[in-house]
Amino acid sequence: KLTSALIQFGFTQSSTNHSLFVKHTTESFTTLLVYVDDIMLTSNNLCMIDKVKDYLDNQFHIKDLGELKYFLGFEVAQSNRGLVLNQMKYCLEILFEFGLTGCKPINSPAHPSIKLNEDEGDLIIDPTSFR
Repeated sequence: KLTSALIQFGFTQSSTNHSLFVKHTTESFTTLLVYVDDIMLTSNNLCMIDKVKDYLDNQFHIKDLGELKYFLGFEVAQSNRGLVLNQMKYCLEILFEFGLTGCKPINSPAHPSIKLNEDEGDLIIDPTSFR
């Protein structure tokens, strides 16, 4: 029923990911991702977001949870520079579940803020501590 409603509104369902719907017009590019009973809606046009939400609310009486904070185990932080995704909460839940919250950290071969590029960088001389 949701798929039919989205197609009727002008969305196209992705042939490679049936949970993804895209609507591209001259004024906007809008994507909608469905996972069970959760919907993530994004667009470069706030008016289009409002139109889609109003349409879905009329069809299904949806609940708007506001700006995206968590989705599929990812914490989402938005800024004017872009998005930052992390799974800190999920990782902590796993550590707690298996009684590993008291474990000590170990060195990582890369600085956490390094930008990876296959054309740059030196090979690690002794990688044994990272294996």
